[in-house]
Amino acid sequence: MPDFQCQTCSASFSVSQSALDKYPGWKPRFCREHSPKKVASGGSARSSSRRGGARRGGSFGGGAPRAVEENLTLAQVMERYTQGPADGVFTDGSSVPNPGPGGWGAVWVRAGEVVEHRHGKSPKTTNNRMELTALIEAFRLLPEDATETIFTDSRLCVDTITKWAPNWKARGWKKKTGEIKNLELVQELLALYEAHPDCKLEWIAAHSGNRWNEYADSLSTAWMRDTL
Repeated sequence: MPDFQCQTCSASFSVSQSALDKYPGWKPRFCREHSPKKVASGGSARSSSRRGGARRGGSFGGGAPRAVEENLTLAQVMERYTQGPADGVFTDGSSVPNPGPGGWGAVWVRAGEVVEHRHGKSPKTTNNRMELTALIEAFRLLPEDATETIFTDSRLCVDTITKWAPNWKARGWKKKTGEIKNLELVQELLALYEAHPDCKLEWIAAHSGNRWNEYADSLSTAWMRDTL
């Protein structure tokens, strides 16, 4: 069965191919414990509070999560969703299956208007590589004196850059146990993060009705559609 990584707890989980076939374009992001249906019913609480750590890391919650993912076009996202922050740079990335082909997206927004957006794809990648790539492209959009907030729905990416990577760098890019996965992307992203000292990196809940997170998700899955 195809394997995926939970966006809440980072654990790997499997979904049967028959289940995936029922929902074309669906990218499972949550394990059973953290599934939107279970969270909505009170079975498991998803934290929306700020996490401790570096001075520029944080989180932004959202409304009620939807049950399944939708492979929407940008126009459909704009018609369907209205909530969430109206300023910042929003990013997303994924692969289907994981690992497998995937894409990334980043959109820069001011006062609810798109300043610029970017997206791309890779024939063989992973969820984490696409999330990291989306954040790299987000920082590349911005001048070094920017004061924007960059949003990602990957807690792993936020923790990696705001908590762990600075320590790995100080130790000559070594960690106490095991290898540093996606090292070249982590190094590039940390350098860009450090080059934008007035920007913040924050977590935002995936698929909770936040318009620009949904927009970034649509960009990241554009490779699966004929219409952007």
